[in-house]
Amino acid sequence: MTGAAAVVDPPAPRLTVLPLIALIFYDVSGGPFGIEDSVRAGGGALLPILGFLILPVLWSLPEALVTAELASAFPTNAGYVAWVSAAFGPDAAFLVGFSKWASGTLDNALYPVLFLDYLRSGGVLALPPPVRSLAVLALTATLTYLNYRGLHVVGLSALALTAFSLSPFLALTVLAAPQIRPSRWLAIDARAVDLRGYFNSMFWNLNFWDKASTLAGEVEEPRKTFPKAVFGAVGLVVGAYLIPLLAGTGALPSETAAEWTDGFFSEVGQRIGGPWLRVWIQAAAAMSNMGLFEAEMSSDSFQLLGMAEMGMIPAIFARRSKYGTPTFSILCSATGVVILSFMSFQEIIEFLNFLYGLGMLAVFAAFVKLRFKNPDLTRPYRIPIGTVGAAVMCAPPVVLITTVMCLASATTIIINAVVIVAGVALYYVVEQAKRHAWAEFLAPVPPAESSYGPTTAPGAADLEDVRAGLLADESADEEGSKVE
Repeated sequence: MTGAAAVVDPPAPRLTVLPLIALIFYDVSGGPFGIEDSVRAGGGALLPILGFLILPVLWSLPEALVTAELASAFPTNAGYVAWVSAAFGPDAAFLVGFSKWASGTLDNALYPVLFLDYLRSGGVLALPPPVRSLAVLALTATLTYLNYRGLHVVGLSALALTAFSLSPFLALTVLAAPQIRPSRWLAIDARAVDLRGYFNSMFWNLNFWDKASTLAGEVEEPRKTFPKAVFGAVGLVVGAYLIPLLAGTGALPSETAAEWTDGFFSEVGQRIGGPWLRVWIQAAAAMSNMGLFEAEMSSDSFQLLGMAEMGMIPAIFARRSKYGTPTFSILCSATGVVILSFMSFQEIIEFLNFLYGLGMLAVFAAFVKLRFKNPDLTRPYRIPIGTVGAAVMCAPPVVLITTVMCLASATTIIINAVVIVAGVALYYVVEQAKRHAWAEFLAPVPPAESSYGPTTAPGAADLEDVRAGLLADESADEEGSKVE
């Protein structure tokens, strides 16, 4: 193992509040594209409207609050991996990191394909299967290169894409207003309700709040900036879902519920505004998929960088380009995207929801354990509730995760079990690589105590190491070493 000084971190522009809001927005949402299926699966407008009113409070807000608190306490690119390591140790953290990276890569495999789908539905570009596969590869390579050029470039691009992606829905809402009949918002056909499809759609559209935590090490004054950006993104995401949904379902007859499938907002634009609005929405949807890809790729690659800096995976993943981006981590994530891009939209959604849910159960457990175990941990932003209240706050999202998992198909359960087994096997391979020096690993070097504040809990060795973005040697953990 070598010292952390072996990796040179070239100075690069840091993320500020607005670009970070845009990146979180694209980590979670990207606009109302993809919520259409919740209307079909919900048998009408009522269930999705209730879902986007209630679930942000029960699910999104707790996840966002946990992210704001722990990202301010652990300003490291390892993000949620660091939180779980502080609570449960490096072995559990490795498995969470692997499952989260796998779910993120699955998620990202959707976007190049969806980009081409929207262009095809708009009559702009229809490609035969062989050419389409080459186009997916070319698009993935182009977007990966943009990610390589720097996180600040991705952040500024996300800002511009956010404005463009939401702009047609402002026009849609204005044009739909005279045609809205509020009674249509109460429509529900119980016979048409598909609970599995409904919960998977809602869960997918409202998760991934913690993904941006892997960018904490690239943020200007993360302990102040991160909470502001998280709360700004919550409002933006909820508004971007509810306003177009209310406009579309209120303006169209309730009998159209069965037509609400992925991409239907372009048809809503056609019926309310005409061909020009349809094309505008399709263009916005295509560009939104680019933003979603960039945000997910950034989070996944910087997570690998953070894990390498903690000594969990080989040091090669911590190497940065001259633009400050993790070159090999980006290439690894892009390779995963290409391999998984052959899967269907429905398969990917259900698989990644289950896998992501497993990781989130560990994150919520880590949050609660750290509240009980280390109440005096310096938290620049602290959720204004007590320790018991924090545990109660986590109960609704845990129930939702459990519900989604219980509704999963047998195939989904088997595939996710295989992924977990693969993660366990990979962990032992990496540990053997450390012991036998098969690859170079970083030896974490804690910075000065003043950077993170004093340690107040006497048994917090793992905690302080991880807060510094580092991981103590296993031998030190076994001996119960104390932070001086």
